[in-house]
Parts: sequence; C-alpha cells; structure tokens
Amino acid sequence: MNKPVEVYILSGFLGSGKTTVLKRIVDECKKRDQKLGIILNELGDTNVENHLFEDEKMYELLNGCICCSIQDDLKMTLNQFVENPVDVLLIEGTGVANPNEIVEALATPEFIDRFSLLSIISLVDASNYLDYQSIFSSSKEIRTLLKEQITSASLIILNKTDLVSDKKLDKINLQINKLITHDVPVVQSSFGEVPADVLLQTRIRTLKLSEEPKTCGCSSTCDHDHSHDHVNHAAIKAIKLEDLPVVEKKIFEKWLKELPNDVLRGKGIIQFKDDSALYSFQFASKKLAVDKVEGTTSQKPIMILIGNSLNVEEIRASYEKTFLQLSR
Repeated sequence: MNKPVEVYILSGFLGSGKTTVLKRIVDECKKRDQKLGIILNELGDTNVENHLFEDEKMYELLNGCICCSIQDDLKMTLNQFVENPVDVLLIEGTGVANPNEIVEALATPEFIDRFSLLSIISLVDASNYLDYQSIFSSSKEIRTLLKEQITSASLIILNKTDLVSDKKLDKINLQINKLITHDVPVVQSSFGEVPADVLLQTRIRTLKLSEEPKTCGCSSTCDHDHSHDHVNHAAIKAIKLEDLPVVEKKIFEKWLKELPNDVLRGKGIIQFKDDSALYSFQFASKKLAVDKVEGTTSQKPIMILIGNSLNVEEIRASYEKTFLQLSR
C-alpha cells in the first residue's frame, strides 16, 4: 500500500480568507516539490476562483455543502486520490461547512489507511466576528456554525486583524479562548500571512489503539516541540481498532454507550458471536445502528472512534477489559 496522502482541511465562515491561505499552502507545497491535490467546494454551480489552481490536480464539488448534501460526491472524489495518490491533499469546504463532517468521511474503514489528516485550519474573520456572535445581528445557525468551526480546529487563524482595534481584538481572543483547549494555537494575521511551517505543521494524529504512547525522555518541565512524539489528546480526531474479536452484540452496544461523551461517533465492521456474517455499524448520540454486509468482502473487522480530547489510555483499558480478556 502507498504511503497515506497527507490531508489538510481549510475551514472558515464566508469571507474569512480561506482561499488566500489555500494559495499560500499550494505555493509552499510546490516549493517542496510535493505532488498536490485540491478539493474545492462551493454551494452554487460555479466556482469563480478555480482559475487560481488550474495547473493543479483539482476537483470541484458544486451545488451543495461538502459536509452534508454531497457526501457521496466527496467519497467518490477521495477514491480518485486512492487510485491516483498525491503527496498532499488540500480540502477547502464552503463557508458553511462543519469540518467534523469532512473528518468523518476520511475516518471510514475504506479511507483511514489511505489518508492521514494532519490539521484542520479554521479561519476567523476578526472584522466581523463580534457581529456574528451578536443575537441582534446574526442568526443562531451562524453562531452555531462558527462555534463548530472553531472547536473542531487544530489551528485557528484570526485573520483581518488590521481592520480592528486592539481592544476589540482582545475581546475576540477572550471569546475564542473560551471555546478551545489550551494547546490549540490562535495565530493572528492580516491578508492570511502565516508562516508556511505554522500552516503545514502536523497537529492531528490518527492512532491505532495498539500503539504505545511515545515519550521524549525529557523532564516534566520540557517545553520543546515534540509534537511528533507526544500524544496530543486534544488534537486526536480518530482512534482505529483492528483485529477485533468476535463479540456479543449486547456487550458491544453496552460498551459503546458507556464510552466517554468525548467520543462523538463510532463506525466500522464487526462480527457478533454465533453469527458468521459481518455487520457495518454506526454509533452516534449513544445509539447503535447495524446493517448486515451483503455479498463477499475482503474487509476485516475494524472500529473507528471519532471525537475531541479523547483519552486514549482510558479507552484502551476499557476495550481490553471488555473484549480481550473475555475472549481469552
């Protein structure tokens, strides 16, 4: 199997400067001689900015939001990059896309080993942010969407800071910091001017539950950048469990429902005791749905858990106690 395609998701409300930052990332990847792929999403039937990337391997997803009405189109497009891999894939959602829905498309059994999500970069328009938060000048839908885009980010770019006062900037930062964990950086910028090494830093890891967390051997006061070694719990978006034993359905469902609330979604392929068939499952809002896999498949049982600030050790211990010890 080829090396997984490195993926960066760009998110942000309408007019926040996503395309400007996307172009900066494209230029940097070309300097590094990396083979590049781009997925651009627009709500309408025309993308007026596609000419900016006409020399790249680009796919346009039009007439719908990448996170909902055109999920199937997204999966078909991702398959294009499975068949013809690139080094880096950049996905720019519409201004009203929830990045977590794109993460879910990547974190499926068919794609999780093919793509490696490295960062979700969310842009915030400093010049309009406070107005968007006001109940007098915006809708509940806009406020909810902005919150989703901020809380799902592994890097936040507070853009257009040149258009606001220092006092207003302090107020914006205070509001954003209430929504994020301490290890999600907020970078201030004007015109999307952010250093390339900041944009392209690996901030998300998809872990196999069988992996042991690595440490650098430094003291507890170590402040070095060891993001490639330390397990960043706040940044983990998906945990993959392979080599699943045959399980009892009731025990499996009970275990899922008792997982921490930070586990937002679960999906995969499972086999139940006293049944030779395989079943696909979806778990959300503490509810489990299963469907029998029809026909023949080469897919082996696998489980993928998706969420924010996941405690890997807690989930590992619970999984081993519930399934591995019972199967011995």
